Formats: sequence, structure tokens, C-alpha cells
Amino acid sequence: MNNFTFYNPVKIFFGKGQISAISKEIPANARVMVTYGGGSIKKNGVYDQVMAALQGHTVLEFCNIEPNPHYETLMQAVDIAKRQEIDFVLAVGGGSVIDGTKFIVAAMAYEGEDPWDMLAERAPVKGAVPFGTVLTLPGTGSEMNSGAVITRVSTQEKLSFGSPHTFPQFSVLDPETTFTLPLRQVSNGVVDAFTHVLEQYLTYPVNAPLQDRMAESVLLTLKEEGPKALQSTQDYETMANIMWSATMALNGVIRVGVPTDWATHYIGHELTALHGIDHARTLAVVLPSLLRYKSEVKKEKLLQYGERVWGVNAGTEDERLEATLQATISFFESMEIDTKLSDYKVGEDTIKQIVKRFQERGVKNLGERSDIQVTDVEQILLMSL
Repeated sequence: MNNFTFYNPVKIFFGKGQISAISKEIPANARVMVTYGGGSIKKNGVYDQVMAALQGHTVLEFCNIEPNPHYETLMQAVDIAKRQEIDFVLAVGGGSVIDGTKFIVAAMAYEGEDPWDMLAERAPVKGAVPFGTVLTLPGTGSEMNSGAVITRVSTQEKLSFGSPHTFPQFSVLDPETTFTLPLRQVSNGVVDAFTHVLEQYLTYPVNAPLQDRMAESVLLTLKEEGPKALQSTQDYETMANIMWSATMALNGVIRVGVPTDWATHYIGHELTALHGIDHARTLAVVLPSLLRYKSEVKKEKLLQYGERVWGVNAGTEDERLEATLQATISFFESMEIDTKLSDYKVGEDTIKQIVKRFQERGVKNLGERSDIQVTDVEQILLMSL
């Protein structure tokens, strides 16, 4: 097992009726900005619960944060929050709203000229306005980590940042807030979380059996519960298991002491930036091809994954590797998610564009072994057609 430092200060309120708990977590004299997306929280009762919990506070709302939150929109929120002297922000929504809020609170405290430098130039995040979250769409794990991914529309860039300052102070996870979600969003959340686990698990062994088995337990739970959710999003126990699995997939617990590989995410972000394809769907396209392309160096963990998660234990190594990849693809497709670029009407022109963008940025050394170069990215995408 590799050396590690683990830090996660997020307080979790899990279960029915827990939104009311936020009334005790936000300072009584705080001026609060509530951030959310398109307004679905006003239709499913979440908005009313949040406002009841914030009674007595000065509250300002900022809505219409997009899926894959836009830098341009978020900067409007930053400007308003500064002028209104906001000192606490509450994100109510899924990963996009929470990611966007992380940028807002960091940008409010940023002392440089352009907060985009936190992403493009990796400028240090030295502080942030405190914030909390009410999760309504499980998948990204953003409610219990410090990372965020932001899209800049003007340059078609989708980049990430993170800091110890951008952990939520608390997050509310009430499975009942998911009951009215469209099936597409439920599918996306399950596949997003599943891929998060695989990118921390399918690397190479470092004798970390506890982390391996914790990762496998999340995978097995998502494998079992995901299809159930497509039958009924109002099954409390099913949605509770999915919600907590998605949080555990990316709160840092399963990644400690082990190598990780985020190349699939890095490549997938380009497909979202250029074509607006749902984040989880880009992962379902890229991951199988990347695993096949790198199957030799990932062989030990792939074989372990196949046996422990999918019961693949017969045949030659090559046959078992292929059966494991096919099982993964079949699971994504059982969640009603297509797994080929052609399914999204994306062809070789886009691949060339991504290669050019990576070359211009000087992208290199992706993957857990730092052995995925731009030429490899091109081959992986061609395999995804």
C-alpha cells in the first residue's frame, strides 16, 4: 500500500426529513445565497423544505445553473454575491449545481484577476466562502469531496479544480428528493458513480485488499440496485443505496494508498465540451475502449474485477478479459446508456479536433502509469467509434 494522507471534513445528514437539520448548521446571522438549477426543486417540495429551514435568514436565490455549469453563468453569481455581501452559500441540486457552487465560493475569495486561472493555470485556491449542499441527484459524489468541473462556453473548455477550501461544511442526503428524477438522470448517476470506482480500482495491485474490497462492494451495490431504480425511482431503499454508493464512490475513502487513473474522465470531458453529451455517457463510451487498449498493463486488476464483480472465472486470460469488458458494456447498456461514439453521431472529425486540442495544451502522461499520450488518446477514441 502506498503512503497517503486522508482528509474529509464533510458532515453528512442522511435520510428522510434531514433537510430541516441545516437550520442549525448555518450561522444565525448569515446572509445566504441559495443556488439551484432549472427549478425542479420547486415542483418536488425540496425548495419549500429548504426555505422553511432557512427561516429567519436573509436569503438570496441564484437559479438556472446549467448541467456542466458554465463559467459565464457562475461569474454572474459571484458578482451578485459580492455586492450583496453573501457569507454562506447553499447548493440545492445535483453535481453540476454543487460543482458550480464550489467555483462561486472560491471565486468570491480569489484575489487574482481572473478566477478561471484556478482551472486553466492551476492558480492556488487560498480560501472560499463557506457552503453546504442539499443533494437531489446522486452520481458525481461532489457532495462529499472538494473537486469540481466547470465549462467555459466561449472557449469550449471543460476543466477541473479542487482545494481543501472547497469541501462542503455539510451535505444533506435525503433519498426522497430523488423520487421525481427522470430515468435518464438516474441512469447517468449510476454509471457515473460506477466509473468513478473503476478509475480508482482498475490500475495495478499495491497490496491494498481493504481498498479493493471496499471498491468492489460499491460496484456490486450499484450493479444490483441500478436496474431496480429504472423500474421505480420511488423505491426509498433502492434510491438510498444508490445515493450512498455514489457518495462513497468519490469521497476519497477507496482511493487512499492506491494508484488512480482519471484518463477516461479527462477524455470524456472533451466530448461534453464539444458536443454537450451527458458526462456519464461520455464515460460509458471511453472507458471500455481505454480498458481494452490498456488491458495488458491493467490485466491483474481487470481479471480480479471480472471474477469478483461479474463472476468471470473460466477460460483463458484473454477470454476472461474480453468477457469482463463485455459484462461492463452490457451493464451500461442495461442502464439505457449507449456505449459507442457513433450512437451520438460523433465521428473521426471530432477525434481529430480532440487530438489537436490536447496537442495545443501539451497534454501528456495520462493514466496511473503516466503512459497514455495524445497518440494513445486518438487510438482509444477510434476504438470507441
